[in-house]
Order: sequence, then C-alpha cells, then structure tokens
Amino acid sequence: MPLESGSSAAARQAKQKRKSHSLSIRRTNSTEQDRSGLLRDTLEGQDSKLPVPLRTNLLDLFNQIEREFESLYIENLELRREIYTLNDRLAGEGQTVDGADLSKGALKTKASHSTSQLSQKLKTTYKASTSKIVSSFKATTSRAVCQLVREYVSHRDGIWDLSVTRTAPMVLGTASADHSAMLWSIETGKCLLKYTGHQGSVNSIKFHPTEHMALTASGDQTAHIWRYMVQLPTPQPVVDSSQQTPGEDEADISEEDDADGEVEGPNECPSVRIPAVTLRSHQGVVIAADWLVGGKQVVTASWDRAATLYDVETSELVQLLTGHDQELTHCCTHPTQRLVVTSSRDTTFRLWDFRDPSIHSVNVFQGHTDTVTSAVFTMGDNVVSGSDDRTVKVWDLKNMRSPIATIRTDSAVNRISVSVNQKIIALPHDNRQVRLFDMSGARLARLPLSSRQGHQRIVCCSAWCEDNSACNLFTCGFDRQAIGWNINIPALLQEK
Repeated sequence: MPLESGSSAAARQAKQKRKSHSLSIRRTNSTEQDRSGLLRDTLEGQDSKLPVPLRTNLLDLFNQIEREFESLYIENLELRREIYTLNDRLAGEGQTVDGADLSKGALKTKASHSTSQLSQKLKTTYKASTSKIVSSFKATTSRAVCQLVREYVSHRDGIWDLSVTRTAPMVLGTASADHSAMLWSIETGKCLLKYTGHQGSVNSIKFHPTEHMALTASGDQTAHIWRYMVQLPTPQPVVDSSQQTPGEDEADISEEDDADGEVEGPNECPSVRIPAVTLRSHQGVVIAADWLVGGKQVVTASWDRAATLYDVETSELVQLLTGHDQELTHCCTHPTQRLVVTSSRDTTFRLWDFRDPSIHSVNVFQGHTDTVTSAVFTMGDNVVSGSDDRTVKVWDLKNMRSPIATIRTDSAVNRISVSVNQKIIALPHDNRQVRLFDMSGARLARLPLSSRQGHQRIVCCSAWCEDNSACNLFTCGFDRQAIGWNINIPALLQEK
C-alpha cells in the first residue's frame, strides 16, 4: 500500500510539472542532480516508446544546444552594438557603413546526432556571418564618395520637387506644400526669389531650356509660367555639417517652427506673385509639368487622370492625353526629342510620341505591380521607371517589351533622376534613404544618413547638376529642406 500511494503521488506530481512547463525544457537554478530528477519525473509521466535513459540523454543534449544558442546570441548582440557605434561615428565624418543585418543568415544550422558537431557548425556559420559584415564594412568605408555640402532651409512645409536651371546663372528651384516655390543660390544656400502666385501646394518645378522662365504645377488645378531675374551673392566658405552641435540640425526640422521663426531682414528674399502665363483646363490637382524640347510647348499631369499639352505663347490647349485609369503621378519629356512619358497609380506608364505632327502614337507599359511614382528619360534611348512596388526598371526605347535591368529595393521609390553624363540613377525612398545605381542595376553608393545629417523624413525627389569640375546631387523631402551633395565620381566608379 505505501508503494502504491507513493506511485500515485508521483503521477500527480508529474502531471502538475507537465502543465507548468508546457512540455518544454527550461533552464533552472537547481543542481544537475535536481535537473536530472526533474527530467526523469517528467519523462515518467509522458507516453513514449523510447526508453527513459535514452530520452534523458536527448533532453540533456537539447539543453546543451540551448546554451550554445544563448552564448552565440549574446555574442551576436555585442557585435551588432559595436557595428552601430562605429556606424554613427563614421556617419558624423561623412562616411557610412552599409552593414549587413546580423539577424539574417546568422545561426543557420542543421540537426546533428552529435552535440559537438552541431556546436561546431554553429560557430562556423557565425564566423562566416561576421566575416561578411567586416568585409562590407571595409569596402564601403574606404573613402567618402558622397559628401553633404549645403542645406537649403526656409520652406514652412514639405518640399515635393526640385530642379536646377539649364542656363546661367545656375540656381536651384524648390516646390513646396507651403504654396510657394523658391530659387536658391547653390553656392551659398541663400534664397534669391520666392514665387507665391499659387493658391495650393506647389507640386513640381521645371526651368525653360534657354530662357529665364520657370514652370510650376499646383494643387490649385493650374500650372503657371513665370519669369525670374536673380543675382548670385558672393560665395561663402562651406561649413562642415559634421561639426554642428546636435541641436542645430534638429532645430531646422522641428515641428514647432513657424513663421515667427523664419529669418527676417537682409536674408529675406524678394517675391513674385503674378505669373506670365496661367494654364487652366484640369479638374483636379496638377501633380507635375515639364517643357517639351524647344520650350514652345509644355505638358501637365493631373489627378483627373489626364495629361494636357499646351502652347506656351497662346496658353491654349493643344491636345488632351487620356487613357490612364487612375490619377497621374508624374510626367517627363525627352531632352532632345518630342516624346512624353506619363506615370499613374494604375501601375502603368505611357509613352506619347509627338515627333510626327500627323500621328500621335501612344504605348502602354505594364511593368510594375503598384503605383508608378515616376518615369524619366535619359539622354540616350532609355526610360527609367520607379514604383511603390519597391522596384526600379530600366527600359530600352527601341524594344520595351521587357526591362533590360531591374533594381529591387526595401522601400517605395519616389521621383527618381538620372545624371546626364555618367547616367547614374538616384533613388529617393520613403525610408529616408537615397541610393545610387548604374544603368545595369549595380548599386554604387548610399548617401550618408544619421541624426545629424541627411533627411529625417520621406525623401521626395532628387535632381542632378553636372559641369566639368563637379557632380552635385540635390534631394528634398518632408523635413522641409533641400540638401546639396557632392558626388566623387572617380571614387564612386572605383568602388564599383
């Protein structure tokens, strides 16, 4: 009887232990003898055809495996912390670490009959993972190929678009949700002129190819053409942004900034209110506009699902371009030919051909699975399209049945731009990153990003400015600032 009662008590105890442990193996602070006794009690209360000694050995092996994983996990966290620390330090010096994600590809193992073999596999995989990280660290920080040169801060709301003049004097133009467009001195960062003729958000800005005229599109359902005359100030020494105190750049993008916080006095730029030409016909927001080659006609794209071709001299509508099923997101013209490309939320972009006055052909391209945020021409025979589906595709105008290159990213792509001379694609992303690729889809670089430099919110657009002595890239975003970057082309190509 005493033996039977003890057996019943042991069975009840085993059931309680199974419930408390949920049939899992957990580490305790007990001694090894207590642990073995606990395992035996647990095994005795479970239905299994395996002998108890064999099951005990298996549980001991799993405990050892768990401890191996725990040790490697702690080492993984320490290494990741060191990489982040180095990344922040180098970012402040104008360099970046394009570090790999330590959580991916690390600690991949296969089951093994021997704990020692499994442990060895884990360590080998872990060393291979860290070696890959160190190699990436060395390759991407050997030299600074992208350096922040200037910040352009004065807008009261996010900046949707920017552009650089094609004729002297070279100035930067920005279009903002604060209902204004501004012209800036590229060298000094000073605002030279402010256009306030729109009653809604200014969504795009483009400059005439030969004259001092700007074309802006707005949420007030119009596009304006206005003339400008500016005088460039004397260049000032470039301030190293890495030497700023942490509070300086944060103050620029603070949500508490308002009109009272703007610089007044001699730095306040003159304004223009009256446009030379007002283009009206759309029934929705005009999201983009561009000049056709020669500058005698312009094209606009709207949320009313149509694009419109206008005559600049008469401001009359020449042709209505319809066919998209949803709102248009962008339009672009070819630099040397009478070609227009429009993109839309219907996941397509369309190529409109006006080279033959008697025949206006259109081709529809369905290469994306989400909104096509922009499609742009290169100086040659290529079109580059970007989308919310996180891809960028390069197309050949002579054969556009399928893309010649596809770039896959980790975030939605906004208004892209392609440099004229080097044909480098700049991709502004929703995740604040700006990446550079070549036309074959090979990644070249990423602009530096930290809490002290770079955009702190969504990057909306990019634009290139190239001359014989320098290659500059300009970016803008929701943080209400535009940024000028110097791109070291020789170093960039050497990194490639």
